[in-house]
Formats: sequence, C-alpha cells, structure tokens
Amino acid sequence: MIKLVKITGQSLYPVYQEGDFVVVSKIPFLFGSIRPGDVIVFKHPVYGLMIKRVERCVPQTGDVYVVGTHGHSIDSRRFGAIHRDDIVGKVVWHLKKR
Repeated sequence: MIKLVKITGQSLYPVYQEGDFVVVSKIPFLFGSIRPGDVIVFKHPVYGLMIKRVERCVPQTGDVYVVGTHGHSIDSRRFGAIHRDDIVGKVVWHLKKR
C-alpha cells in the first residue's frame, strides 16, 4: 500500500527533480476519488513507471488523463488516458535531494 519511488527525468520539474524520492500510497483513494491536481505514480506499458499530475478523470470508465509540466512531456497528450488499475498510488510525501 506504500511505496518509495526515486524520481528520474524532468517530468514535473522544477517541483520534482531527478534524484528526489516520493512516497506513494493507494490509501487516499480508499477514502476518496482521484482528483485533478493530484500527483500520481502509474505503470505505463511502454514508458514504465511514471509520475504525472492528474488533469482530469472520467468516473464512468475509470480513465485518468495526466500531464507533465512542459509542452514536450510524454503524457496523455501523447499516449491518451491511463486506467485506474495502472495507478500505483498518490504522492503523499516528497523527499527532496540535497
């Protein structure tokens, strides 16, 4: 239910930087739904483990659209929606590198 993930790449730069760690958990989703603005970690079949900000959710299908912080981010603009089952968890704690 809780996982430690190391940030690689520039997806949500400058807030999340390469070498930072985040703690992710599914527990928040047991008490509420995924919301726009949530930062989530998910598994993508081509790109692997990714961290992105939720842009919008489609409750009827369980699909979630995610975005990075810059125009050339690999996100839902490139690969479409992700399904709720592929979400590892919501970022609940951010540990910045020094």
